Amino acid sequence: MARLVLWDIDHTLIDTRGVGRELSAAAFLQTTGQAMREQAKIDGITEPVIFRETAKLHGLTTDRADFERFARALAEEHLRRAADLRERGHALPGAAAALDALDAVGVQQTVVSGNIRAASEIKLQVFGLDRHILWELGAYGEDNDVRAELVKLSLSRSDAEAEEAVLIGDTPADVEGAQRNGVRVIAVATGRSDEAALRDAGAESILSDLRDTELLVKLVRGDGQ
Repeated sequence: MARLVLWDIDHTLIDTRGVGRELSAAAFLQTTGQAMREQAKIDGITEPVIFRETAKLHGLTTDRADFERFARALAEEHLRRAADLRERGHALPGAAAALDALDAVGVQQTVVSGNIRAASEIKLQVFGLDRHILWELGAYGEDNDVRAELVKLSLSRSDAEAEEAVLIGDTPADVEGAQRNGVRVIAVATGRSDEAALRDAGAESILSDLRDTELLVKLVRGDGQ
């Protein structure tokens, strides 16, 4: 049985229902002085890349210092508008039960997310999904631009071998990041990628959502179908 689960956040455990984009837009305005008219692709992409590519769409060239200013502003916006996240967003069906069930069978759980850590923590806290998360074992957007490198970093921080871990996420990028490190994947079709897209990406196991807690635990154990 795997001893470590690496969770994605957005569209895997929660849906911010548009609040996340509003927070990014506010931080973008604070950082660049320009309103965010459009945003680069975000599914499965890390925050530094989203910021850099969004800036390009506005004719801007940015560097690491700009991203760090953006990250601070983004963290502040998440704190300031935590109530909006709670009221307008929601935990996805089965998320809380899944976290509880894996904890009950002794599986360590952390987060591998393109979000910055501060945003990751607030997003799960507001929906009561943070109580089993070992944040220090995770990897976040500020750690690396490349999702596969985040998986690698989390394995290192957890002192875990690839075969001891399972990644649960909703995008082909999650699947690729795990597979490039030899980590098993449980894909959930709760985001913009349907089951066919996740299968084409190479996901070993695909769930329509997290409602079937018993099946999820079996899959993490490695004995589900």
